[in-house]
Amino acid sequence: MARKKFIKSSGRVISLEFDSKLLSDNPLGDPSLRQIHIWLPPQYDQSKGIKMGKRFPVLFDLAGYAGSGLSHTNWKSFDENIPERAARILYEKKLDPFIVVFPDCFTSLGGNQYINSIAVGAYADYLTKELIPLIDKEFRTKASRNHRGCFGKSSGGYGAMVHGMKYSNHWGAIANHSGDSYFDFVYRSEWPKTLTHLGQYKSRKRTNDAVSTISDIDCLEDGIDDGRIKKFLKTVWNKQKLSSNDLHCLMNLAMAATYDPDISAPNNFKVPFNLETGEIIPSRWKRWLKHDPINLVNRYAENLKSLRGIFIDCGWKDQYHIHYGTRILSKRMRSLKVPHIYEEFNDTHSGIDYRLDVSIPYLLKALS
Repeated sequence: MARKKFIKSSGRVISLEFDSKLLSDNPLGDPSLRQIHIWLPPQYDQSKGIKMGKRFPVLFDLAGYAGSGLSHTNWKSFDENIPERAARILYEKKLDPFIVVFPDCFTSLGGNQYINSIAVGAYADYLTKELIPLIDKEFRTKASRNHRGCFGKSSGGYGAMVHGMKYSNHWGAIANHSGDSYFDFVYRSEWPKTLTHLGQYKSRKRTNDAVSTISDIDCLEDGIDDGRIKKFLKTVWNKQKLSSNDLHCLMNLAMAATYDPDISAPNNFKVPFNLETGEIIPSRWKRWLKHDPINLVNRYAENLKSLRGIFIDCGWKDQYHIHYGTRILSKRMRSLKVPHIYEEFNDTHSGIDYRLDVSIPYLLKALS
């Protein structure tokens, strides 16, 4: 947008500090004490004199990989942050007022997929068993799943989709913007670059001879780290600035820790490729595919049908090829007669917060 739009009453953002029992002693050693931002609409304060207090529906904003809810409330030049966008949408579209919650679910691996992992932390339980009750206790919410929704992009879109599937007793409606799906397209094509990048951290020096002995290659057949992943993680955790290759490598390792955790393995997870030959390890990749939304939809179709609204969209030029996954997901949902909205638009994976102008009114209508 060329110029930021300002409205007279934009509400306010407040911050809560919450020490999570579920995130304490998490495997990564990440802090359990987190800041949670909450956007309250202008009507929240205006309604204090109303008998019993007016109550509001709630939306949870699930940030994408390398993001946090806290980053979504930051000031942005020539664009709106999410509270500003929510205030404008509320004003322009004459919606009933609502609350937006911005959880901080960042991890040392750059984020998570909002599911429980013994290698990352119990982030699904953190949202549903701790944050939802906390928000309902501290604010005048309509404390019912029928008036509570979640939305997100990328990893956040994945989180919203999976929460609609697995935790439908907590959410009444979801919006999935470009959420990870069809892992064979989304993740698999990224691994060759990750393996090459990790090769720089191999303990044995490279020579002009053959890359490894047969025994070295064979010991990597079950996705076990030979030390290079540990060395890479130690290096990036001490860097002042991560390169693009660092970040994409870290992202794939975050996904491995999410989809294939194993506390008996180095780093508490295994990887789905032989680190030397690049050969896929079918037993490991199978564990990833169990978490793919296109493979989960059959199992959780009835939970999805119980939702009051499902919105899915994706740009048809998504650089991570996610539009293919969302097409498959929508196709399978249609075949199972799961009501939903699916839209595509002319854009990539980046800079698409403007799509909230479509999804937020949809969610609020479903949650009214």
